Amino acid sequence: MAAPMLRGCCLGRCWALACIDSGSRHGRGAATGFTSSGKRGQSFVAQQPLLTAQKSRKGEHKWAAVVGLEIHAQIASNSKLFSGSQVHFAAPPNSLVSFFDASLPGTLPVLNRRCVEAAVMTGLALNCHINKKSLFDRKHYFYADLPAGYQITQQRLPIAVNGSLAYSVCVGKKWRQVITKTVRIKQIQLEQDSGKSLHDELRSQTLIDLNRAEGQLRVDANISVHHPGEPLGVRTEVKNLNSARFLARAIDYEIQRQINELENGCEILNETRSFDYKLGCTVPMRDKEGKQDYRFMPEPNLPPLLLYDTASLPAGADPQQVINIDRIREQLPELPSETREKLIQQYGILPEHSFALLNEVGLLEFFQNVIKETRAEPKKVTSWVLNIFLGFLKQRNLAVNESPVTPSVLAELLNLLDRKVISSAAAKQVFEELWRSKGKTPSQIVSEKKLELMQDEEALERVCHTVMEGHPQVVMDMKRGNPRAINKLIGLVRKVTHNRADPTVIKEILEKQLSS
Repeated sequence: MAAPMLRGCCLGRCWALACIDSGSRHGRGAATGFTSSGKRGQSFVAQQPLLTAQKSRKGEHKWAAVVGLEIHAQIASNSKLFSGSQVHFAAPPNSLVSFFDASLPGTLPVLNRRCVEAAVMTGLALNCHINKKSLFDRKHYFYADLPAGYQITQQRLPIAVNGSLAYSVCVGKKWRQVITKTVRIKQIQLEQDSGKSLHDELRSQTLIDLNRAEGQLRVDANISVHHPGEPLGVRTEVKNLNSARFLARAIDYEIQRQINELENGCEILNETRSFDYKLGCTVPMRDKEGKQDYRFMPEPNLPPLLLYDTASLPAGADPQQVINIDRIREQLPELPSETREKLIQQYGILPEHSFALLNEVGLLEFFQNVIKETRAEPKKVTSWVLNIFLGFLKQRNLAVNESPVTPSVLAELLNLLDRKVISSAAAKQVFEELWRSKGKTPSQIVSEKKLELMQDEEALERVCHTVMEGHPQVVMDMKRGNPRAINKLIGLVRKVTHNRADPTVIKEILEKQLSS
């Protein structure tokens, strides 16, 4: 048996989920849940009714989809939820298994304090009510990777309930309109993870690994469709989705599959399905077991889990023996929504840019370090980081921490641009060279390639005069008020000067010579 899980679900008929809201569907409220383990996961359950993108023909009704997610997310702990066995990803099979993990008679569970603290912090981050008393239950089912025949979970009274998560979605033609939606969290619960089945098709056998490290995230999606105003439809469950992209594809496919089945007079079976990412479709696994089959009962080997806040903390209590909700609240890091709002207020950047800075691992820290070391305006820094720097990373499939261009180097380059030592075109040329010439500074590259802007205005005036004499038709067009003509002359001057002339200064000289 492996580590702990946090698990959650949503109250009511309608559950909301942020990640399945897209331009093709419209939904409202839902819920989410967790399951967390020593190095095991947390799981969220969420459902959201959605109007499908399919246009109804005359006389037909639109379909609404209800999607519920159970998200299992790992907790960063060194040991499992109910045993002292270490948690280590990709460890050799069954190398991290205690007597309790193997369900040997006489062994008892010991609750991992770190996992409880992580569950409380997750609940606080999701605006949940933290129950000062929660209970553990046994969920019975028989499978090879569950040697005890039951799983320890929190079915009746979980550690956190009734939360919410507000999220923003960029919409509109240029994705500049931001709308906010809310996911309702039913509950978060600690849950023991099962083992892992390894199927050897060559030998027609299945092996069991009780280390149980399946990765940091997996999701089960429950999906049904119905006509608005009518009872909910029969749901199917798509198991073990391990990426947001596969989750979205599986949901989209399953919604459309169920609509097609119902419109063709067929029935939807209450079954468990899996997603074949190669074929892009869901396939049946087994009939769905009813909830009553699990035969939930109180876990006799674990007492109620009691938590305290500062007001209810017993006098003289040992801090190592109790968990203080208020202390964990103080340790809660700044949440992404708060960070985005600070970026908008502090630097005046667009909301969609704040999302981009937070969505790429390490990019916000890179951006802030550049800001600290440059005199360039924040909007200029934002443009360079998101458009040029991030563009180079994507082209080369690199992470931020793999970039040869450090924040200090980019800050130096932007300082040169801000002081008008180089032009924008030259700055981009220097940036490209920085990727190829590791160890060189922007100033060295500017000097070696003679990319400084021309400071001799008399020399620049002579170049402008020569260009105008060589292109009399363009000059005539400029005199007639053709706005493209002056841009062409500016381009010709910059070509002669190898992009070392400031376009603004060129324009001033051209207009001055034209009027003289």
